[in-house]
Amino acid sequence: MALRPILCLPDPRLRATSENVGVVDDEVRALMDDMLDTMYAAPGIGLAAIQIGVPKRVLVIDLAKKGELPTPLFVADPEIIEKSEELSTYEEGCLSLPEYFEDVQRPARVKVRYLDRNNERQEIEATGLLATCLQHEMDHLDGKLFIDHLSRLKRDRAEKKFAKAARLGEPLAPRGPEIREKV
Repeated sequence: MALRPILCLPDPRLRATSENVGVVDDEVRALMDDMLDTMYAAPGIGLAAIQIGVPKRVLVIDLAKKGELPTPLFVADPEIIEKSEELSTYEEGCLSLPEYFEDVQRPARVKVRYLDRNNERQEIEATGLLATCLQHEMDHLDGKLFIDHLSRLKRDRAEKKFAKAARLGEPLAPRGPEIREKV
C-alpha cells in the first residue's frame, strides 16, 4: 500500500472519462488499498481513481468520523440505476480543489449497482451524505467536478483561482472535510 499524489485542478487528467475495470482482481484491489490510504492521509471521505491519475472506474468512500472504526466502501464500475426526484443540498468540497466549498443540490436518494472488493455484484440504496458522496465520486469517473454543478460565474471563478495558484506555484491549502450537510 502506498500514498499517491492527488491531482488538483487545473490538471486536465481530472476531466478524463474513466474506463470500466470489468473484473476486480488483485491489481484493482491493490489500487483500492492505495486509494484508501491516500484518502485517509488527505484526509477525505471519498476518492476516485482518476484523482490519483488512474482512469479506472474505481472509488473508495469512508464516512466514519474521527474516533469511529473505519467502514470503507470499495466500488468498481458503479452505475446509478435509480434516483429520487427529491433533492438535498450539501456544502461540497473536493480533495482535488482544496479548501474550496460550495452548496450543491443532488438527488436525495440513489440506488447504485457496482462490483465490490471481492468482484461480487452489489446494489446499495443510499440517502443523505452517502448518496451525495457516491454521486460526487461517480461524477469524477465521467470527468466532472462538483463545480460543474455551480453557476457559470462560480465555476469560472474556481477554475481561475486554481489555474493562478498552479501558474504561480503557490502551495495549496491543507485539505479539510469534503462534504457538509446544509440544514
